[in-house]
Amino acid sequence: MSDWRLAVDIGGTFTDVVLLEAESGRVVVEKTLTTPSAPLGGVRDGVMSALAKAGIRPADITRPIVHATTLITNALIEGKTGRAALVTTKGFGDTLEIRTEHRYDMYDLQIEFPAPPIPRELVFEIDERTMATGEVRLAPTEAALDELAAAMSGVEAVAVCLLNSYANAGNERAVAEGLAKRLGVPVCASFEVTPQIREYPRMITTACNAATMPVIGPYLEELERWLRETGFGASVLMMLSNGGVISAADARRVPIRLVESGPAAGALAGVWYARRLGEDRLFCFDLGGTTAKSCLIEDYRPELTNEFEVARVYRFKKGSGYPCSVPSVDLVEIGAGGGSLARIDDLGLLKVGPDSAGADPGPVSYGRGGTVPATTDADLVMGLLDPAYFLGGEMPLDLDRAREAFQPLAEGLETSPDEAAVGVYEVINQNMAAAARMHAVERGIDLRGVSLIAFGGAGPVHACGVAALLEAPRVIFPVNASVLSAFGTLVSPVRIDLARSMVRTLGDGVEADRDALLDEMREEGRRILSSAGADAAGVRFRYGLDARYAGQGNEITVWVGEGESWPLTVAETAEEFHRAYERVYGLRIPDVAVEVVTWRVAAWSDAPPFEVPALPAGSGTPTAYGTRRARFRRGAEPLDVPVYRRAELGAGDRFAGPALVEERETTSVVPDGWTCEVAADGSIIATREA
Repeated sequence: MSDWRLAVDIGGTFTDVVLLEAESGRVVVEKTLTTPSAPLGGVRDGVMSALAKAGIRPADITRPIVHATTLITNALIEGKTGRAALVTTKGFGDTLEIRTEHRYDMYDLQIEFPAPPIPRELVFEIDERTMATGEVRLAPTEAALDELAAAMSGVEAVAVCLLNSYANAGNERAVAEGLAKRLGVPVCASFEVTPQIREYPRMITTACNAATMPVIGPYLEELERWLRETGFGASVLMMLSNGGVISAADARRVPIRLVESGPAAGALAGVWYARRLGEDRLFCFDLGGTTAKSCLIEDYRPELTNEFEVARVYRFKKGSGYPCSVPSVDLVEIGAGGGSLARIDDLGLLKVGPDSAGADPGPVSYGRGGTVPATTDADLVMGLLDPAYFLGGEMPLDLDRAREAFQPLAEGLETSPDEAAVGVYEVINQNMAAAARMHAVERGIDLRGVSLIAFGGAGPVHACGVAALLEAPRVIFPVNASVLSAFGTLVSPVRIDLARSMVRTLGDGVEADRDALLDEMREEGRRILSSAGADAAGVRFRYGLDARYAGQGNEITVWVGEGESWPLTVAETAEEFHRAYERVYGLRIPDVAVEVVTWRVAAWSDAPPFEVPALPAGSGTPTAYGTRRARFRRGAEPLDVPVYRRAELGAGDRFAGPALVEERETTSVVPDGWTCEVAADGSIIATREA
């Protein structure tokens, strides 16, 4: 019996679908326009089209369907969230407005922050008090809960975040359960969303979670209903920001964990390719229709961060968004993609993005009502894309309309439409390279010499341009690069990252409290992974802590190892912290006690393995399908560039740039100065000449 697996990734412009037959390694992909107002429409069209291509029925899909989505991110960025209320301790109702009082730009007199996801008029206070020690000084009354419920008429979800609930969740649990019974709407509490110290990050994370519950809940219910009615024999797993997957039921309770699920899936696909290609350091470059994402893979794993900022007012200014305390793949994301719109700013300079044409109306060349030229229009005018072969010819592009759209831009820049298009291409490459370089510098990383793997619909078109700016020696164009994030969900482990704040000094007596807490976290990890279909007996655990020297105000995260229990002695744990602190700050303070603030457990179960069949050997010197006039830089004359069809290339084939390699969903652009070889798995490896 065939072992078919299905993955779906909803992007800002396109919805990607991947079907994988694990025994043979056969892969079938589909790409359809996203339907923002009704996401299931694009999913339904893409899935049924992919099934028809594979020649299988819905009932043939028996393994869980893995799903990544940008619904949560887009809802928070666009402010299109549900009507949610927040309940907090009496006297703390202004926390969302006050934030941390940190100014991300101390000299900006007109400093802006995103409006809280829950407005002040829907923030309610309740008279209760839990002390920092966990002692309950005042419990909420039934009368107070009745009063709260009466005042919340019409809300679609509720967030509960009480003072010091990370130390004792009794009061918070009572309030959440009481309101859920009285209101009949989804209620989330900070002790289950992010039970960690520090009031504002915990509250904003819980508020974002509640505000997106009315967004993801109805969609998942509609999706599961359609799957049942259509005859699918599988459940749904949702991709998390940390690179793991959980059940749809758990995702409905904590949707904030999905905020970067699509980019995380791309990073996991990068890990899969890094292992196959023996690249222990690999830079992932994902350029879709709306955004560009990038992250670094080191030692065959992506770096994780414990806080991810959403909805920044200024994309390059840390602190200008919502600092959500959710484990996430450490990546940089900017508003640059195939739909990014070009314009001239007040200084007369060419700018591209972050505004995007999205799926509706899309770039001008889509012929769906767009009037402002976008990145895809520039690629088309340059000759990098074949207007008759976009999506394999199923969605032809209008070259004449795209060139006309560049006329006003060209007049403003005092140049020709063709030169303006090349300018857009170069600006978008510079934007992405600058963002990646800044992100790396902030983390003390030098990207020079690191190979780049390109994916996303527009990634292969721009990869070599970005690689040259980053001084990357190699670019890897994987098979099915356009839908690689969806493919990444199929190679992702079932995983959950848990964190609990319990402030303790490392010393005698800490083991008992630590082990009791870890027992609870391991049990929760097994429960979540079992609900996602993992074998509880096969769940593995990795341990970490957020620690500082006593008296300090900030912590660093240190991972200490794996096993069924904490793997180090107290002295060894302290030494690991000293080493990590010295790596970050260049010194250690041995005479000061080490204080642990938060304990971490990563629980995971490996994804089912599969192998992709080797590509048949080629002739070594492939024959071009044809030629196309294309330009690669400003001021240069267009060239007659050979065009290869990717499906006709074999393992060992070699060719030199300039060249274009076409497939249904994307085009790999190879400028002059690059040489290419097709690897055994079908990847095209482009190497830059010295």
